[in-house]
Amino acid sequence: MSTPLNIIFAGTPDFAAKHLAALIQSEHNIVAVYCPPDKPAGRGKKLTACATKQLAMEHNLPVEQPINFKETDSQEILAQYNADVMVVVAYGLLLPEVILNTPKLGCINVHGSLLPKWRGAAPIQRSVEAGDVITGVTIMQMDKGLDTGAMLLKAECAIEDNDTSATIYEKLAVLGPEALLDTLAMMAKADFNSKEQAQVQDNELATYAQKLDKAEAELNWQLNAQQLSRKVRAYIPWPVAQFTYQEANGKQHRIRIWQAKAEDNKHNQAAGTILSADKTGILVATSSGALRLLELQLPGKKPLAVADILNGRADWFVAGQHINGVS
Repeated sequence: MSTPLNIIFAGTPDFAAKHLAALIQSEHNIVAVYCPPDKPAGRGKKLTACATKQLAMEHNLPVEQPINFKETDSQEILAQYNADVMVVVAYGLLLPEVILNTPKLGCINVHGSLLPKWRGAAPIQRSVEAGDVITGVTIMQMDKGLDTGAMLLKAECAIEDNDTSATIYEKLAVLGPEALLDTLAMMAKADFNSKEQAQVQDNELATYAQKLDKAEAELNWQLNAQQLSRKVRAYIPWPVAQFTYQEANGKQHRIRIWQAKAEDNKHNQAAGTILSADKTGILVATSSGALRLLELQLPGKKPLAVADILNGRADWFVAGQHINGVS
């Protein structure tokens, strides 16, 4: 037998809001929603609420926005909600141990990987970049470590050859809420015992998903074609893989790559050499194989198929020259 849980929800982006939406439609009671303080956005730098706060306000849910939980006032406010559990999804703030221990059943987190693989800030991107064929979400009981808590439930999905971080994000935004509701149903049962039902992570199998950096977007043609193809897919929608083309006059243009595919091409050219450029794409030599560029974005322009790019910039992509132009 189970009874509805009183839940504090903490999250920020659209991914978190999708989980909050599922909770709003469930039998459970949301007693408060926690979000970071509003941030300036857009050209006017107007203070803007995150997706989670906007959804909470639409449903007249109490919203709290502490800068952190270091102050006792913030800790006491959270305790006054008398929650059974705190659900954390892409919140962005560290929770001190006093907060983790405040709800009756503790705090649980929806993490975008199959733990203990890809702990950390960018699990989706690192999974695609590494060439994983399966990913998913893990619902874990939070502890004071970084994604080290005992696992309550896992849900898997395939990573297809044409998946980007953006498409995996959308898959997990469907999978995560379903897994969360299943976990809460388990926790709502009278006989629930976290220590007995949660699986401790094997730290020896853990990998770390380091936060993405803009500098990673510049492709290194000394990598092989498969590695470069995965990077292109992993860096969509941000920071987007790119290369810098330099004209003879020294002017540089950062060109983003939105679509590319690896080919098993037995060339004998130096990495970065353009092997061909036509309506089928710009084929660039790598350390092993070749990368066919299919969709590019010139500075200040929209992404276009290579066939359209070549209509105006064929002189930039001539077979035999380096993809970066004059160095």
